[in-house]
Amino acid sequence: MFMGFQVTFDANDPATLARFWAQALDYIEQPPPPGHDTWEDFGRAAGIPEEEWGDLAAIVDPNGAGPRVLFQKVPEGKTVKNRVHVDVNVGGPHDAPAEERRASVAAKVAALEAAGATKGEAFDVPERGDYWVVMHDPEGNEFCVQ
Repeated sequence: MFMGFQVTFDANDPATLARFWAQALDYIEQPPPPGHDTWEDFGRAAGIPEEEWGDLAAIVDPNGAGPRVLFQKVPEGKTVKNRVHVDVNVGGPHDAPAEERRASVAAKVAALEAAGATKGEAFDVPERGDYWVVMHDPEGNEFCVQ
């Protein structure tokens, strides 16, 4: 029995968040099902009303290892802190030199800021070899780059 899972985000603008998180996670936007050149073609063939075509967007791991991430349109905006968040791991293994890990984190933070994220507080716990930066995606969802 297949026991995979997907992670789902509520969103005001699913397509924008999908593009952002594809960059953050090194994922790709999910291609339309076989036999359809675009998601609009699929929506039309499936009888989905045109006004609902932008209500969902998904990204997938191009290597097939990670979970699918779905973004679904909801009417309300984000109002409180996330109870679950994503950690974007780019620093390398714990035995990598601390300066190399910080440089990798800094590069990813800068790229994600350019893509619309907001940088929050940085945390450095050298006795554990931990360094991470709290960030917010374009709709305010918290995540960490470490």
